[in-house]
Amino acid sequence: MAKQPMLKFISVDRVMPEKRGADKRREDFHEIYAEFADAKAKEQASRCSQCGVPYCQTHCPLHNNIPDWLRLTAEGRLKEAYELSQLTNTFPEICGRICPQDRLCEGNCVIEQSGHGTVTIGAVEKYITDTAWQEGWVETITPARERAESVGIIGAGPGGLAAADVLRRVGIQVTVYDRYDRGGGLLTYGIPGFKLEKDVVMRRVKQLEKGGVTFVLNCDVGKDITFDEIRGKHNAVMIATGVYKSRDLQGPGAGANGIVRAIDYLTASNRVCFGDTVPEFESGELNAAGKRIVVVGGGDTAMDCVRTAIRQGAKSVTCLYRRDRENMPGSQREVQNAEEEGVKFEWLSAPKGFAGDPVTSVKVQKMRLGAPDATGRQSPEPIEGAEHDEPADLVIKALGFEPEDLPTLWNQKELEVTRWGTIKAEFTSGQTAMDGVFAVGDIVRGASLVVWAIRDGRDSAAAVLNHLNAAQAVAAE
Repeated sequence: MAKQPMLKFISVDRVMPEKRGADKRREDFHEIYAEFADAKAKEQASRCSQCGVPYCQTHCPLHNNIPDWLRLTAEGRLKEAYELSQLTNTFPEICGRICPQDRLCEGNCVIEQSGHGTVTIGAVEKYITDTAWQEGWVETITPARERAESVGIIGAGPGGLAAADVLRRVGIQVTVYDRYDRGGGLLTYGIPGFKLEKDVVMRRVKQLEKGGVTFVLNCDVGKDITFDEIRGKHNAVMIATGVYKSRDLQGPGAGANGIVRAIDYLTASNRVCFGDTVPEFESGELNAAGKRIVVVGGGDTAMDCVRTAIRQGAKSVTCLYRRDRENMPGSQREVQNAEEEGVKFEWLSAPKGFAGDPVTSVKVQKMRLGAPDATGRQSPEPIEGAEHDEPADLVIKALGFEPEDLPTLWNQKELEVTRWGTIKAEFTSGQTAMDGVFAVGDIVRGASLVVWAIRDGRDSAAAVLNHLNAAQAVAAE
């Protein structure tokens, strides 16, 4: 009788891949976690309880078949594990690196709830697909037959790229338009290399290019090409622009020099890591070296900023967040990493004003959590008289992102938006009020997770295909 390869969570402890020491990792932008060795990946995968109702799968936006590819990994059937993993996820090696597993699959693992420590799902997922690339199991997209219909996708972020992958595999001609000079969107320019090294993203972009996807880069829709021109070139259009408009700080002095947007700061840093010449970085405008840095915000973007500043050689890095640690939206794992690297967190703190131009300090208002709001979350309120000045040479505002006014920018008044400025689109299909125009990802949801953008891109690609098939059927009558 074959030995049972699973349910070893009682005898095998949870182990993450080795993490480089803080002193070492703060000196570069390389990923902080090492790869699992094959034996360790098998061992950790074998901890899965193979439960009858897999909450890990239920709480994954992509509903990845996690228990089955964990079992295949434990049995040494890694190629089969990869093939199963990529059936539901276009970019499993990216999700394995940047998904907040502690809030999704791992956070809902049955053995975690029973006190044995979750299966390290994300690390195994990353290992499976990294191995697939190394072994040549990731094949070039080769449609069984080509189709004449074409789809234009505006935005080369995770939602747009996921849709491009699905559509290209069935032979649709796909063109992706993007304002940046490289594909990947926030995967390329918004997320630092210590969380997601850029060759991982560029490898996927090259795979799509080799598979026949056309990229039109440095193309700002509304300026370099009109939305109507794109509609005229294609049988369907998908809007996957993401949300890039930064929320602003309030209070006296908020417009001073030295107060910058997180997206500008992170983009400059990522460009430097690519080897690009970035005048704003070289001038010091978007460079933390030798400066006292204050980052305002408590989400994952704020964590990216504080940890980037550490690596750039900041004199000090302080993060202000108006709620407490338990109520912050960012990953607790990222907070721990930041603290290890030398970031100081001031919880229940908000900026009240700014001194100097360029900025020299932030007036910090201490807060407390008051009565719950309509969502049940406690609202922060100021503590009268509890203020202090925090020295700062560079303030980075990481308060979240809002959608740009696309109907105005693109001169498309019939493109319906919600009261939040996001595009109105049907659930799952992404169909907008305009015939043949679909929308996916953050431009529909608001600022959200990469894994949700991938899910939206895949779902909407299926709806686009149905739309094209219906049009083809009508034309054939």
